[in-house]
Amino acid sequence: MHFFNESLTTFVIVFATLFPVVNPPGIAPIFLNLTEACSPAIRNALARKASINSFLMLFGAMVIGPRVLIFFGISVPVLKIAGGLVVAAMGWKLLNQKSNSVEDYGGITRMTDETSAGSSFYPLTLPLTVGPGAIATMIALVAGMNFTTDTVTETQVATVVGALMGIFAISLSVFIAFRGAPNARRILGVNGTNVMMRLFAFILFTIGVQIVADGIYGLIAYVYQTLPAVKL
Repeated sequence: MHFFNESLTTFVIVFATLFPVVNPPGIAPIFLNLTEACSPAIRNALARKASINSFLMLFGAMVIGPRVLIFFGISVPVLKIAGGLVVAAMGWKLLNQKSNSVEDYGGITRMTDETSAGSSFYPLTLPLTVGPGAIATMIALVAGMNFTTDTVTETQVATVVGALMGIFAISLSVFIAFRGAPNARRILGVNGTNVMMRLFAFILFTIGVQIVADGIYGLIAYVYQTLPAVKL
């Protein structure tokens, strides 16, 4: 029972934390616009590959992310600030992109069947789906789990299982959102899709700003804790 409860708790935490950052319903209209010139078969294949790549990216962030930060001496708050700036910049570009532009979409070239071969990773996975914000969030979650390397406990195994379940659920939601994007567009229409795209581009921008704010707050807290006490 303890194993199940620990796994379920970790699953809920990981999924609930990552879902608004990844925002599958919000990036689905962006995915559809980027793949508008692709055939349905190619678009579905890109959706499947992007979801698989998303799982691998988040899994990689969970496994090696904290070790990379330690190796290069990078703190989580600094990673959040840098990642948040990238996310905010992408949201800003998408927000100001002209609706009738077909050559360039938010700084990213729209793809066709001929140019889609390598697009499932960039830009569909990184930075659109699993961007710096999601990577920083995943690393921050793992950093808060306090794993040890000398012993393996039941709680640690349950935590890993729950985290993997959460990552899988996020990747599955990305696949469902991308596959369902054409149906959503038929329901909303072109104008409705453009409105939703603008709305979620703004949300993407605000998420980036929030990640930067969280990073600044964490950096200030870290500096405050490390400074020696000042005697008045």
